[in-house]
Amino acid sequence: MNRKGSTSSTSSSSSSSVMDPLSSVLDGTDPLSLFAAAADPVTAAPPTDGARRKRDKDESSAVGSDFEPWSSKRGEILARYTTTEKLSINLYMGSEKGKATTAGSAVSEKVRTRLEELDDLEEGSQKELLNLTQQDYMNRIEELNQSLKDAWSSDQKVKALKIVIQCSKLLSDTTVIQFYPSKFVLITDILDTFGKLVYERILSMCVDNRVSLPDNFSPESVNDTAKETCLNWFFKIASIRELIPRFYVEAAILKCNKFLSKTGISECLPRLTSMIRGIGDPLVAVYARAYLCRVGMEVAPQLKESLNKNFFDFLLTFKQIHGDTVQNQLVVQCVEIPLYLTLYSPAIDWILQCIAYHAPDVLLTEMMERCKKLGNNALLLNSVMSAFRAEFIAARSMDFIGMIKECDESGFPKHLLFRSLGLNLALADPPENDRLQILNEAWKVITKLKNPQDYINCAEVWVEYTCRHFTKREVNTVLADVIKHMTPDRAFEDAYPQLQSIIQKVITYIYDFALLFSVEKFLPFLDMFQKESVRVEVCKCIMESFIKHQQEPTKDPVILNALLHVCKTMHDSVNALTLEDEKRMLAALINGFIKMVSFGRDFEQQLSFYVEARSMFCNLEPVLVQLIHSVNQLAMETRRVMKGNHSRKTAAFVRACVAFCFITIPSLSSIFTRLNLYLHSGQVALANQCLSQADAFFKAAVSLVPEVPKMISVDGKMRPSDAFLLEFLCNFFSTLLVVPDHPEQGVLFLVRGLLNVIQDYTWEDNSDDKVRIYTNVLHLLSAMTQEAFIYHVDKVDSNDTLYGGDSKFLAEINKLSETVVSQILDHLKTLGKEETLKRQSQLALYFFNTILAHGDLRNNRLNQLSVNLWNLAQKHGFADTKTMVKTLEYIKRKSKEPEMSHFTDLALRLPLQSRT
Repeated sequence: MNRKGSTSSTSSSSSSSVMDPLSSVLDGTDPLSLFAAAADPVTAAPPTDGARRKRDKDESSAVGSDFEPWSSKRGEILARYTTTEKLSINLYMGSEKGKATTAGSAVSEKVRTRLEELDDLEEGSQKELLNLTQQDYMNRIEELNQSLKDAWSSDQKVKALKIVIQCSKLLSDTTVIQFYPSKFVLITDILDTFGKLVYERILSMCVDNRVSLPDNFSPESVNDTAKETCLNWFFKIASIRELIPRFYVEAAILKCNKFLSKTGISECLPRLTSMIRGIGDPLVAVYARAYLCRVGMEVAPQLKESLNKNFFDFLLTFKQIHGDTVQNQLVVQCVEIPLYLTLYSPAIDWILQCIAYHAPDVLLTEMMERCKKLGNNALLLNSVMSAFRAEFIAARSMDFIGMIKECDESGFPKHLLFRSLGLNLALADPPENDRLQILNEAWKVITKLKNPQDYINCAEVWVEYTCRHFTKREVNTVLADVIKHMTPDRAFEDAYPQLQSIIQKVITYIYDFALLFSVEKFLPFLDMFQKESVRVEVCKCIMESFIKHQQEPTKDPVILNALLHVCKTMHDSVNALTLEDEKRMLAALINGFIKMVSFGRDFEQQLSFYVEARSMFCNLEPVLVQLIHSVNQLAMETRRVMKGNHSRKTAAFVRACVAFCFITIPSLSSIFTRLNLYLHSGQVALANQCLSQADAFFKAAVSLVPEVPKMISVDGKMRPSDAFLLEFLCNFFSTLLVVPDHPEQGVLFLVRGLLNVIQDYTWEDNSDDKVRIYTNVLHLLSAMTQEAFIYHVDKVDSNDTLYGGDSKFLAEINKLSETVVSQILDHLKTLGKEETLKRQSQLALYFFNTILAHGDLRNNRLNQLSVNLWNLAQKHGFADTKTMVKTLEYIKRKSKEPEMSHFTDLALRLPLQSRT
């Protein structure tokens, strides 16, 4: 259906001498009648088999993930095209009076009824909203979108259509022209909603026996009711008198043509393309074309001809942009031509993106040539570079530079053209022989820019091209030029995002940090980041790159000094308001740097670095912990390299390492971190034969145990500390076995001190951890009675060597053991209440197993104690029978081993009590 001479006039007068196209309804030759006749499936000519196969193949094609969707551009358009001027919304919502349904089969009667309905849609009560801010306007449009959904869900289809028509009319209003692209986005959201509602409504009518249509359904599978409903929508829309709403609303439901015929979409697209020729305002027209291309790509991306036709039609009307009508409009609104031309970019970019998608180079070349023939074509050239494939642009870089040079600077700024070219060259490489000339031509224009914002927007893009293809010399020149342009009047303060982007691109391509810091202007470039939050983010990017790419440890003084400065910047940003996650991230980055610093066998220089790092990063506890671990590792490495040859100098160095740890540990806030580091550092001191220093660490650990709180924070949650303390003490006991007694402190002075601390510690009433700790002490004391301990520290004489099984030493151990056993038995007695009998049973069996594993059961008292514990475990019926059986079987097996005959008598004295 081809509407020639369509008009956007809102006049409803029929007295004009010109023939009213709608007056032909009475003789049946009006567009609606023709539409109905064309849609009649009986009279439609059946397609040939070849054509059918081709269309089936075409219908199955769709855009892939490599096509950037409109949704990704929506936010950028709304953010870019804003206004501070007041906006208005004029809505003619129509009256709510009911319409009588006209019965009859004549086409003219049906059409007359529809025309009356459309009169009511377009002529009614006026609602005008004036002096709206941009945000108010957006809120009102969103309310209309919601009203559309509400009207549809409440089965008020006519009201829904009214809303869509009136919203579409807003697209003919360009009174605040700089806001038009954003208005287009908001209004087409409503159109998209309407199109989806109509399509889903008709699709739901096609459900037969609860079976929905497949995605690739054919019109033959659509029932008559759905087709009739679909036709009714198209008839109503075709009766809208104004061109712009008629076009937009029909385009919104273009996909519904699938219900009527296979050729419906391919026939509608050319007709809708021609309809746009009736729109006089070039800006309104180009966005109408963009919407048609968007809908076309969604429903029939294979129909490229309509896309091309839209673009060629735009080229034919391109000269309108510079005509008197547009120029007068811009004067009234005080809008400059460069700003006005940027309003076209989203629409033209989208049209060209649709055309360029999987298009052959021949077509793209033709498009480029057509643009070249137009005078003052900077706008088109920019859109071509934005939409066409980067490889296509890069291969013809010099051609595009030639076209850029010929463009009129007053219309569309050349620096924007060079920026678009640079964006393409960041994605694809130009011919190698052209690369330097391209950079020179671009930078000639960029460096002459006076406006700092224009300059940095362009320079940011071309820095990546420079880093990709040139050496540090060219990169240094570019960075120097950026500093020169952005330093006056502190212009850099308004360009932090672009400056951050430049740093990111430089470290992406120059990840050899020795080379990076040899770029003379790199560190002065960092000085432009005066705002602390931005400066810290930049430092984080640098450290992330270093940790990712630095493969080998370094001692390069240039790298170390620069990165210490970078890490110091991150550290100094920490304050009382810094989140724990942020602290952890900063500490991880600094620790990553510390781990990559190595001075080889120059251990003193390594320790000096750690001392300097401690003074610089004292506010980040994880960094201090890492430094302590690193220093301990350094001490052990010294021992390994020297292979036991301890000179005075080596011993002094190890003592310096030990002192570093001893001084640093108290500054940590986590008590278990301190306990574990005291233990670890004491073990390192012991391994290096620094006995007095080891004693100092172990004494500090013992004195710290009483300070352990009942609850500690673990991963942000408060948890009881008993289990953590038990684990630490078990590790501590294992170390104390090999620690020799101090000649001036008495026998087992560390063990006695630790037992006193455990005795005085306030344990939870419902906790048995104290008994479990005492049981582990018995394990330690048992191991100490052996003639030779089961493990030793190299070149450290433990108590087995010092005492040599002396009877007084063994008597002291037995005395301690009796004290510990007494404490355990006292605790078992306190569990005699009914509510604690199960705990008593479990602990009795646990203590029995300890005696079984570590005690000398030839001792009558110990033998009797084990029998009593066995009976106590079963006394109240809480013992696990399977466990008791397996334990008894173990004793019987042990009794068959040499010198274990006493286990036979023990087994006879251990009865199994059955539960009855």
